[in-house]
Amino acid sequence: MCLILLSFDTHTDGSLIVAANRDEYYDRPASPLAFWREAPHVLAGRDIRGGGTWLGVTCKGRIAALTNFRDPSAIRGDAPSRGLLVRNFLAGTDSPQNYLKRIRTSAHRYNPFNLLLGDRSGLYYYSNRNDEIRQLESGLYGLSNHLLDTPWPKVRKGKDSLEALIKTKKRVSPEDIFGILTDRSFPPAKLLPDTGVGPEWERLLSPVFITSRIYGTRSATALIINRSGRMTVAERTFPTQAGGVDRYDTRTFRLMLT
Repeated sequence: MCLILLSFDTHTDGSLIVAANRDEYYDRPASPLAFWREAPHVLAGRDIRGGGTWLGVTCKGRIAALTNFRDPSAIRGDAPSRGLLVRNFLAGTDSPQNYLKRIRTSAHRYNPFNLLLGDRSGLYYYSNRNDEIRQLESGLYGLSNHLLDTPWPKVRKGKDSLEALIKTKKRVSPEDIFGILTDRSFPPAKLLPDTGVGPEWERLLSPVFITSRIYGTRSATALIINRSGRMTVAERTFPTQAGGVDRYDTRTFRLMLT
């Protein structure tokens, strides 16, 4: 997952609104959003190679999402899959606070990551790059492949778009969110970060929606939890090739939190 936008308790109808894009190599196999056979309360896609997931929810309102922290110099080939951090929270019963306190002791074993966890008690953020557990207050947030709210162009643009949406729409729909997540425009080169991947890749990775020959946005997720406890989760998956935004499959689930 390479871009997560959050509106937390700022909208009249949606207590939590999430817009998220997963960017990955096209040859990495994954299964789409579905309830898991071994954990029927978990609704998430699945990274087939690593066994974890990038974003998911449960019928009781637990939510977890992950982005990688981009630092090529810190990547180790023997590190466990970061997607397991999401999977284990969703499948377990620990509160977000207790789960994050527990994984802090082994967080150094993983390649750099950002983790967002929540339940009905609140929403929390943790990165093993700064090793701080933070409870989020009401507000708008953006997370890409650096720390929370690092003002990369795609983060600023995504937050601005989400803010405009929640100010003008009494009810936000998945289609509204997908409109934000399929923006392919490039920011000016002078605004790009330097994360160690070189200017060509910095530019390629800079849009909200990424396309290239071997890597790009594989799926977009819209999550809306309204104040009555109704949850809508929609995932739009794109071809595992540089097909852009015009070819896709969409899965939508609607349920009342238990």
